Amino acid sequence: MVSPQSEERTYHPQDAIAATIKSTALTGGVGLFASAVQNTLAKQNVGPLGIFVRSGGTIAIFAAMGGTYSFARIASANLREKEDPWNAALGGFFSGSILGLRARTFPAVFGYGSALAVTLAAFEYTGGTLWGHDKDRNVDKYEKLEKLRTTYRRPAEETISEIGEGRGIYGPGYADRRRERIKEAYGIDVPATPPPAS
Repeated sequence: MVSPQSEERTYHPQDAIAATIKSTALTGGVGLFASAVQNTLAKQNVGPLGIFVRSGGTIAIFAAMGGTYSFARIASANLREKEDPWNAALGGFFSGSILGLRARTFPAVFGYGSALAVTLAAFEYTGGTLWGHDKDRNVDKYEKLEKLRTTYRRPAEETISEIGEGRGIYGPGYADRRRERIKEAYGIDVPATPPPAS
């Protein structure tokens, strides 16, 4: 019998066109915001249409970079039938190359593409965080959470013996022990609290 950890995960193809349209719209919106900021900070009065006329290239660059990254990453994953950092590197290279096209030199196209490819591949490799992630893609998340939940479960008696009672942690018979301690320390008889009527 093959264990679930040793067998390969099945790749499910994704819709590259729908994801490209969605990410183009999203990054185009970010580009529109950046263009509006550029228009606001302009020294001469260019009017509200300056967002599209004067700094409209910013919108186009942002939208093209987002759409290209999304399409290249998903198309690569669909063709290779694998979900790994190489897809992000390929998408990052094409996306960064678009940013380098503004400089109109081959070194800028290759440099921006390579820099973004390395950055996005490293980001994908570390599990989507810059602090690293030791996520094993072959382990089921439910099983992992169950293991964590049962690993740290300790008997209540052990916890109470280590840290003592109080602060919301009370063992069985706590009220009786508390009454006895108060009687010994202060000589006061504390009446037993009746159980709440419900």
